[in-house]
Amino acid sequence: MPNHPILLSETSDLVLKLTLNRPPVNALNFELIAALQEALKVAERDPQIRCVLLSGVGSVFSAGQDLNSFTTGQKGYRAHLLRTYNPLILQLRRLEKPVLAALNGPVSGAALGLTLACDLRIAADSARFVVGFAGIGLAPDSGVSLLLPALIGIGRATEYAFSNAPITADQALAWGLVNRVVPTAELSTIASNLAAGLAHGPIGALALAKRAFNQAVLGNLELVLDYEAHLQEIASPSPEHAEGVQAFFEKRPPRFV
Repeated sequence: MPNHPILLSETSDLVLKLTLNRPPVNALNFELIAALQEALKVAERDPQIRCVLLSGVGSVFSAGQDLNSFTTGQKGYRAHLLRTYNPLILQLRRLEKPVLAALNGPVSGAALGLTLACDLRIAADSARFVVGFAGIGLAPDSGVSLLLPALIGIGRATEYAFSNAPITADQALAWGLVNRVVPTAELSTIASNLAAGLAHGPIGALALAKRAFNQAVLGNLELVLDYEAHLQEIASPSPEHAEGVQAFFEKRPPRFV
């Protein structure tokens, strides 16, 4: 498939490599989300694509939603989620081909949901994970409210959602948030090799395994995504959210009173 300016794509050895390309922090805007949705549709239809590998340019995987593009171009938070992250998360979980995330650096907010929806995660030792939503006075969305507790337990998920403290790569590995941690310089090679191995595997059987896991553990994902969108519609007009966003742009800690 052709490259998109903010989503680089390359197909090699039956693997579609998608690279977020909005430096310096690869923040997600409407154009990039739409490009990801279209790329996953291509991956679903193309028999020459048997695995998807997702990464980012530079030293940050993604800082999550671009607040600049959101505040200037979107009227309703629920409508935003129903158009963007909710269908994207469902695409990732329903794609009957392996999806591997190569996390080249920090991950936060909606980008955390994006990576948790992938089947496997390999993190550079420089990666860290921030839930992020509480910092701007919002509830978790992008499937984080289901996927994060499913991987690390509700106690840890609650602590890090409430505190907004970063989860280090080593913590993420110990808790099952990622499958492997590798030296940053070796991430691309190791992830590409793993993706190629998956692409040459029994894709039909892997697809059925993914269906089974979706049914057994994530059977209510679509309902959860819809409820997250409902909660964001409640949170978005609050003074806490206004203060969180203002503090973000003023590069200061928020003052929630």
